[in-house]
Amino acid sequence: MVRIDPYGGIRWHWTTPKAQDILRRRALPEILQLYRDLHGLPQQELADLLGYSTSYVSRIETGSRTITDIGVLRHIAERLGLPPHCFGITDDADGDHQLVIQLAESVLRLAEIARQAGQATTAVAELWPLVARLEARTADGHTDLDTLRLLARARIGLGVALGHVLPEERLATAARWTGKGLSVARRLGDPGLHAHALRHHGNELRKSGFHPRALDRLGQARDTASTTTERAEAVILLARAAGAAGNAAVFDEAVEDGRRLLNEVAPSALFSEFTLHEVRLRGLMGTGRVAEAVRQLDQAPAAGLAATSQWRIIAAITAGEVLLRQGDATGAAQQLTAAVDGATLHRLPHQLQRVVRAGRRLPEVQGRANDALARLRAEIAA
Repeated sequence: MVRIDPYGGIRWHWTTPKAQDILRRRALPEILQLYRDLHGLPQQELADLLGYSTSYVSRIETGSRTITDIGVLRHIAERLGLPPHCFGITDDADGDHQLVIQLAESVLRLAEIARQAGQATTAVAELWPLVARLEARTADGHTDLDTLRLLARARIGLGVALGHVLPEERLATAARWTGKGLSVARRLGDPGLHAHALRHHGNELRKSGFHPRALDRLGQARDTASTTTERAEAVILLARAAGAAGNAAVFDEAVEDGRRLLNEVAPSALFSEFTLHEVRLRGLMGTGRVAEAVRQLDQAPAAGLAATSQWRIIAAITAGEVLLRQGDATGAAQQLTAAVDGATLHRLPHQLQRVVRAGRRLPEVQGRANDALARLRAEIAA
């Protein structure tokens, strides 16, 4: 368990393996001793906090006095800021806590499904109240590991969803939310959650233009990945970030790593032959190898069932950019117009901003993108 101060700083002592083992065993003598160690309290001060005599507390700590009275256990739990279930007490509040956990899991799953289906605004609408409720529960002392894991995942999910629906000038908000999720995840001793947080925070940093920090987070995600799937998802995002930063060495290494992993990992919404090809095209452009990007354009694989609407829109914009460099204005206009229609349907303002930049030599397409962007900005402002 942890305490949270009014400024959002978390004291993580109760999340350590030692503390979790003590809490799991409901070892009251060790709980009291650990509490005193964490807070630097002499036995007298702990006795004052609990409202008992020093000799009574001493007998509890040595195990010569066993506490079985539910009222006493509930009192100690309240004074130490621990939920009653740490002492084997099940009450209405604990039941409510379990309900929150179950509902939160459902909300997180549904929000992810909505986002993958191109309905990121729905995901934001679902996640925002969940995050607020979990933040409130942690502030009230309901900070067991399940709640903290949910809080980390909800913060990350909200940041990723916001990263879909906010315009570029506001994407730092998405990066802040994924960063808040990472701050929890890195402390919980859960490698999979930590890698998940690093990947998404790094990607939102990339979108916000914080390239060195993005490369750092995504490099950590790749290096600490415990499964091939985790590594594949980190590698493709690292390639995107390196291409955006113009770092050809890191980009080439990540793309080559991704090619090897294509034979080891089942296609997903994030990592597939289709998405890796798009990332490679954009990265080649970003690292000054336009001719190579043009040569690779015709080798685009089919999108496949795993490709989301957003990835198809992203790929269309990238193809339009390459075609413009090739001198094919007609083909570029077709790709970028399709991207405008898709970005408008799925309410993706920063993809429209990409079209506006890419379509400078296509005034009709650029105007269409600007009009759609203005409508989305008005909706966001409202």
